[in-house]
Amino acid sequence: MFLRLLLLICAPLCESTELFLIVSPSRPIEGNTMTLTCKTQPPPQKLDAKLQFLFYKDGRALGPALDSLPEFRIPVVRKEDSGSYWCQAKITSIKAKLSRRVQIEVHRVPIGNVSLEIQPPGGHLIEGEKLVLVCLVTEGTGDITFFWFRGARGLSLKMKTQHSLMATFEIPAVRENDSDQYYCAADNGYGPSFSELVSITVRIPVSRPVLTLRAPAAQLVVGHIVELHCEAQRGSPPILYQFYHEDGALGNSSAPFGGGVSFNLSLTAEDSGNYYCEANNGQVAQRSEVVPLNITVPMEDRNEVLTSGVIELVLGILAPTTLALLFCCWLKRKIGRRTAKDAVRSIPSPVPQESTYFNSQAPEQLHFDYENVNIVSGDEVYSLVYCVQQEQPSAAEEPLGTHPGDKDSSAIYSRLKKADLTDMDYDDVM
Repeated sequence: MFLRLLLLICAPLCESTELFLIVSPSRPIEGNTMTLTCKTQPPPQKLDAKLQFLFYKDGRALGPALDSLPEFRIPVVRKEDSGSYWCQAKITSIKAKLSRRVQIEVHRVPIGNVSLEIQPPGGHLIEGEKLVLVCLVTEGTGDITFFWFRGARGLSLKMKTQHSLMATFEIPAVRENDSDQYYCAADNGYGPSFSELVSITVRIPVSRPVLTLRAPAAQLVVGHIVELHCEAQRGSPPILYQFYHEDGALGNSSAPFGGGVSFNLSLTAEDSGNYYCEANNGQVAQRSEVVPLNITVPMEDRNEVLTSGVIELVLGILAPTTLALLFCCWLKRKIGRRTAKDAVRSIPSPVPQESTYFNSQAPEQLHFDYENVNIVSGDEVYSLVYCVQQEQPSAAEEPLGTHPGDKDSSAIYSRLKKADLTDMDYDDVM
């Protein structure tokens, strides 16, 4: 009797109720939300009984217990969520209804746009600094496996799998031999995608250089050639070396492949003092310790140095005065030459005087006149002598027409010094 009554109550539900599992979206993408809905036909509100729902995947219940809500939500679906799903509607503790199974495939987005970033940026590091290699992807879903490689041959450095679009690899303290090219790759099941190559340069700061003086003898004297050798034991090339005497720079030299350089110095009396050198490879400059250099100067050399200094001082004072005096003498002499030349050209020629003597028994008396002619343009001086006959009165005059002879004055030239007579011409007066 009781069994018959139960069949009468359950017959309508068992015969007319159908369950359907609905998946939304129909093509789920990894990383998105997926919703499972269990629908009844007819709807539950038309049924006299209250239903309880439970969802399954591959035979495993998704929830902890029955729920009155006909939905089950997966906030972030993953590739691993792919499988066979169905739902169950339970009417009483002993009666339940199952939906048909639905195969769900969760689709994964392939990796895209892989890049490698370095910290610190720029790729230039000093030995001992930390290097961080950051591998990034802008596209891709699911668990991503990241790889880091070094060099053109692809030496594998690290592999890391995580559900993220970014992963990092660190080198705590880089060394000089870590200088190379690096790249990374990412894979989420569709094959790896690679980044571009990034160059890393690790430089070593220069150590404190050592200055060495290489001399030909223990006691240095003026004229010796001393070699100054500066070398830093560590440091990435190229290294620029600078040599100093006291605070004055002597010169510089570069070591393109590392090592040290030398500077030759020919010693003078002023080269005694302290010397040092400096090394710089662009990271930091280091200065060597000071090395003294003593030069033995002989006493005569010291006197020569002192004398030359005094002479230079005297010449510095007297030179302008001497030049001024020489200019004045030259100007005065030039003016004197012009005056002398004008005087020579204006010397009048003496006119010979005739004397007529008639029957004169008295001896003739001669009178000499002297004139000096200075030729300033040369070194010769001429003396011009005029011989003049003086008339003497006589008691008896000689008859007219009887003349012993005509006697004229004559000019006599005497050359005292050699002279240049290119400018003047003289005619003898007869």
